[in-house]
Amino acid sequence: QVQLVESGGGLVQAGGSLRLSCAASRSIFSFNVMGWYRQAPGQERELVAQVTVGGIKNYADSVTGRFTIYRDSTKNTVYLEMNSLKPEDTAVYYCRSSSGLSYYWGQGTQVTVSS
Repeated sequence: QVQLVESGGGLVQAGGSLRLSCAASRSIFSFNVMGWYRQAPGQERELVAQVTVGGIKNYADSVTGRFTIYRDSTKNTVYLEMNSLKPEDTAVYYCRSSSGLSYYWGQGTQVTVSS
């Protein structure tokens, strides 16, 4: 069973930065894609950023230029560096990995951006 453990959420003022971590229980290169999603209250879960096993990255339009996804294979960890945070970035952030037809979710970490 794959485990994904997120950390790094918290409360930050608008304009601030946070770094989220997603530690996987096995090699991150065993997954086709790893990504970050978020879900705000009353809204659907949405893709924020993802990276393929080949290193291709893509981002939601709303975070392009502010967020960066990157990985450290030595730690089996994927990170989401979030800069210039806005109140509308407030959500629970989830890590997701997929391998073939299987996918896995972390438990989520709360990010709150105050104005």
